[in-house]
Amino acid sequence: MKDMVTPDDPDCPFVFNFDQATFKPGDVVSYRVDEGFDDMPFVGELLEVHEDHVILHHYGEPEGQVRPMRGSREDRPVVTRADALGE
Repeated sequence: MKDMVTPDDPDCPFVFNFDQATFKPGDVVSYRVDEGFDDMPFVGELLEVHEDHVILHHYGEPEGQVRPMRGSREDRPVVTRADALGE
């Protein structure tokens, strides 16, 4: 993501939903990986929204390689390292 924003084009190319109360499938969200990645932002797309969690995948994966991950239900969902890396 860092290389997508330049001095000539400072706008982020993504529009994120940061309001967990309005999450719905198809929304693009910023998510975090809680083990070893500090607060590094990742881009995900919501597949399912549940009362206490979400199911998302890393945005931009080829259609046949979508790997669902369980995330917390908060403004920037948290995904485990094992889910994020497929460990």
